[in-house]
Amino acid sequence: MPERRTVALVTLGCARNEVDSEELAGRLEADGWDLVKDAADADVAVVNTCGFVEAAKKDSVDALLEANDLKGHGRTQAVVAVGCMAERYGKDLAEALPEADGVLGFDDYADISDRLQTILSGGVHAAHTPRDRRKLLPISPAQRQESAASVALPGHGPAAEAPEAAPADLPEGLAPASGPRAPLRRRLDGAPVASVKLASGCDRRCSFCAIPSFRGSFISRRPSDVLNETRWLAEQGVKEIMLVSENNTSYGKDLGDIRLLESLLPELAEVDGLERVRVSYLQPAEMRPGLIDVLTSTPKVVPYFDLSFQHSAPDVLRAMRRFGDTDRFLELLDTIRGKAPEAGVRSNFIVGFPGETEADLAELERFLNGARLDAIGVFGYSDEEGTEAATYENKLDEDVVAERLARVSRLAEELVSQRAEERVGETVHVLVESVDDEGVYGRGAHQAPETDGQVLLTSGEGLSVGRMVEAKVVGTEGVDLVAEPLDGSLACSEEADR
Repeated sequence: MPERRTVALVTLGCARNEVDSEELAGRLEADGWDLVKDAADADVAVVNTCGFVEAAKKDSVDALLEANDLKGHGRTQAVVAVGCMAERYGKDLAEALPEADGVLGFDDYADISDRLQTILSGGVHAAHTPRDRRKLLPISPAQRQESAASVALPGHGPAAEAPEAAPADLPEGLAPASGPRAPLRRRLDGAPVASVKLASGCDRRCSFCAIPSFRGSFISRRPSDVLNETRWLAEQGVKEIMLVSENNTSYGKDLGDIRLLESLLPELAEVDGLERVRVSYLQPAEMRPGLIDVLTSTPKVVPYFDLSFQHSAPDVLRAMRRFGDTDRFLELLDTIRGKAPEAGVRSNFIVGFPGETEADLAELERFLNGARLDAIGVFGYSDEEGTEAATYENKLDEDVVAERLARVSRLAEELVSQRAEERVGETVHVLVESVDDEGVYGRGAHQAPETDGQVLLTSGEGLSVGRMVEAKVVGTEGVDLVAEPLDGSLACSEEADR
């Protein structure tokens, strides 16, 4: 019997990329590839790249070069780039980075096995020519679902219609494609939390963002596909799902119901075995009273608000092609906390945007001081090719941007530490994510994976990954919390294990 082909998937960037990697893994395993964790043990190393900002693109290039260094020193024979940077730059990336043996776009995902086999056999698959993916679907959201079957949408399943029934010989642990656009999916780790793609693309035209051009127009997944994938993940032991897309607040608009998320969330919360449902990527300008109500009152749906503020000075926001101001944003937060005082809120901000004045920066600082955010990401502005902002005049000097970035970052660090201290005395429900010699760590309802800090439990004897523990916050370490399990909480966890 010939030796099976092996492949390793190296994922960079956001949770959406992680979902795409697991779809690629599912396709490859269903076609007979063996998945390995270490690129050094793989015939082909597939690097799922990020193409959002310069730092992320540099990380992607570094990962490709690191994988290329393995060639000739072990099993690795080929390195292939996929993901957003590969989609965005295509043949230009291939020419600039000859170390990559292949640069595959989203249209190649349905045939990923054949593409990798061609490359592994010494053949050449021409890198794709980038195109504006916003033009692949109708301008009218209501007309997009009918056209979607012919468009590659990573994380949505095959572009061609899937068979009515899944093949009977699928490997164990591989999610069957149960609907016309449901993806095959193979989990790449055993973490108790997993992301589920709610939609793809974005219809907003923020002047600093290039994502819509290579991710395309906004299109929702059907609720049945989201539910079926969630049920499968729960069967795999997942306790928390995080709904991801470029803009979750737009979910359903192309399905005829802009309030579809409000009805879907309670259904997801009822999936057997699931403990938490978390929603990420919310647009402040699109928040609805009904959505706030569902997010703050539905059992197992955590009151967590990942709000994309970006700035709070009106003039800067208008230049960004966004809406709002400090007072309206603070009113939104007051509304949320009036319904759920313990709600978690995080956001990202850009400083040094073209034309930003000292008064604008002071306005942003006023907002940050009043917002009591649990997690804050701060980025210095830099031009992104193909964006409207790259053409703006009144660019700030790099040293001014760097100074403002350092200034706001210091303030953000101080404020999130203060917000963590406000939680001392609160009761938190902690999902245990790691148990080792360094301690027992997990996350509370107000903390999303990787971005918002974690909780160190002061006692964890008998606890295992995936358990929910009720604990009282007794201290802080910066943004992180230290919590003491409540009487009976550990016993309940032990009983659940039996």
